[in-house]
Amino acid sequence: MACEQKPVTPQSTAGIDECVDALWASVRDQFHRRMVWLSGDVADVSALAGRLLKQQPGINIHWHGDGAPADIQVSQGREAFQQLGRECDALVFNAWSGFDPDAFGALSGTLRGGGLLFLLTPSAADWSTWSDPEYTRIAVAQFSVSEISGRYLRRLTRLLQQDAGSLWIESGEVKRRPVIHEMPAQQQTVDLSPCRTQDQQYAVEAVIHVVSGHRRRPVVLQSDRGRGKSAAFGIAAARLISERQLRVVVTAPRRQAVEAVMERASALLTPEQCQLLRYMPPDVLVRSDCDADLLLVDEAAAISAPLLEQLLKRYPRMAFSTTVHGYEGTGRGFAVRFNNVLDRCTNSWKTVMLNTPVRWGEGDPLEPLVFRLLMLDANAAPDAVLESACLDDVQISCVERDQLIEDETLLRELFGLLVLAHYKTRPFDLRQLLDGPNLSVWLMRIQGHIAAAALVAEEGGFSTEDAQDISADVRRPHGHLLPETLAVHLGLVDAPALRAQRVMRIAVHPAVQGRGLGSRLIACIRDTAAAEGIDYLGSSFGANDDLLRFWQNADWTPVRISERRGASSGSHSVIVLKPLSRTGGDLCARARQRFLRHFPHQLSDSLRDLEARMVIALMRNAPDSMQTLDDDDLEDVRRFAFERRFPESAIGALWGWLCNRLMSENTLDTLVDTDAGLLIARFLQKRDWSTCARDAGLGGHDQALARLRELVRQLL
Repeated sequence: MACEQKPVTPQSTAGIDECVDALWASVRDQFHRRMVWLSGDVADVSALAGRLLKQQPGINIHWHGDGAPADIQVSQGREAFQQLGRECDALVFNAWSGFDPDAFGALSGTLRGGGLLFLLTPSAADWSTWSDPEYTRIAVAQFSVSEISGRYLRRLTRLLQQDAGSLWIESGEVKRRPVIHEMPAQQQTVDLSPCRTQDQQYAVEAVIHVVSGHRRRPVVLQSDRGRGKSAAFGIAAARLISERQLRVVVTAPRRQAVEAVMERASALLTPEQCQLLRYMPPDVLVRSDCDADLLLVDEAAAISAPLLEQLLKRYPRMAFSTTVHGYEGTGRGFAVRFNNVLDRCTNSWKTVMLNTPVRWGEGDPLEPLVFRLLMLDANAAPDAVLESACLDDVQISCVERDQLIEDETLLRELFGLLVLAHYKTRPFDLRQLLDGPNLSVWLMRIQGHIAAAALVAEEGGFSTEDAQDISADVRRPHGHLLPETLAVHLGLVDAPALRAQRVMRIAVHPAVQGRGLGSRLIACIRDTAAAEGIDYLGSSFGANDDLLRFWQNADWTPVRISERRGASSGSHSVIVLKPLSRTGGDLCARARQRFLRHFPHQLSDSLRDLEARMVIALMRNAPDSMQTLDDDDLEDVRRFAFERRFPESAIGALWGWLCNRLMSENTLDTLVDTDAGLLIARFLQKRDWSTCARDAGLGGHDQALARLRELVRQLL
């Protein structure tokens, strides 16, 4: 929606130029960054930004979105993340092309001290009612773009209007001049070549000590963005390679995330030495035979704790870096999730904080503004408030999201809890939370503070014709994960026609975990959904022992596991269902049967590396899906256990017998993990003898075979 424009007169142009020139002088003098908010008609704000930048010759400019003048570096959409590790003197973010909070957060960190961020938007009055191009990502099938609320943009507009540190120009008129406090002129950080701050120098030495000191004593570098922790990794890697010819591997959720590490190291190494430095994705690394004298894990907060634990167990010398207030994962959630893993898997470890900015000066006003806008600094309720509270006095409610944007404290508590609970919460998740047309927000509060929360999405309800198209994979309805998965992967053609609700996120405050609050919240959601005529509930998550146990204890049943692991989680995704109606019960029963019809065969194919404890949990207590074994089959099993029948000649009987044992109530609970793993690895996953023996801690084929016979005798 274009707003009415006042003509820009020479007098108003001069006033704008004067304000912007003064702002350039201020940020350059103080080595700070500030925002210039240009709101109004799309053509006018783009032209104004171009004119203002033309008055600053020789600076490095990056423009994100449409409307850039010629000869300016431009990015669109996800191309923003290719700028990570680079720097610019002026950044233009054209929100007329869509406001992607993730891209905004990533690009804001590329602006160095002495620079300005130009934010181009519709007028303040119109922005929240304007049809943002990003709505196509938020909209889901069965809902139109017009049903998206605009709450997120309403909140952004309010915060920008309240910010006293930015310059606001609307429709060619200066609406607000920034408040600039006099500060001593700052020089760019001290050159401690090749480091730029004492914090960075200390971090480099700490990383090098990981290699020179005792094994299994990792270091964790923590900082906000722009403090040089990735460069510290690069400098440390270069020293270890050039001085000691060590092999250094770098891993991170995405290749772009380590550009700063690789570029800094490469600048200090010869091309031949660079051969000793390599990047590998974490999910590939954990399953590879790659050796390393040092493993550097950059942006560790965006990698799941189970995957990090696997890397910790494999590599004795590691260093981690994590961003405290990051656009992709957060160091606060990392600490909650990963500190216990570090305690359990290492001899000792330490944290090194980098506080001094490298890219801009201390007291920079843009950083806290970006934190507020994207809620990067949101915190869950204080531990002490909930630890001492009476858990009998809880209030559970489905809150209106209009209430959330009017109560910033409540919204920050909610988002802070979600950040703590999930390893990869992004700024875009806040936009989805506020504007998603099929979402509802459930809160459990104790004395006014959030102890637990859940995000629930409404799915399904398609016509019979649409359901058939979805099942045939002719149509893929965005935002309907459960019905699409059941129809396409399990062949349940009627699934999309039923009404479902999916628990997208559930989070319990760490101070009150393990006390049944999550189960109480799920029970309330279940009862409400049943009363509303919902056919079934479901959830999809990166599987680990604790999560799967939580859902199974609540009587939700696993019906699917993904064939591939997630790149950042290192885990397979599992879908669990809970029937509510008679029709939903029939669907869930058929889904479980279809899953168990194929799952045992997948274990020798796409799921050959699935952990034994996950196999046990997924197959447990399914008597209706047991294999049919005749007397000859049982005799084959007996002869293997008590005589000298080779397993290869009785593998069909052994496979069926073990499947039935796993589907029984007792399963393999009497066995230790290594013994259960040996049975599953050899009989179901058909792994070779050397792998089975190694994983079971046995000497070879003969010992593994003898142990298998003994285990089958015990179970018989």
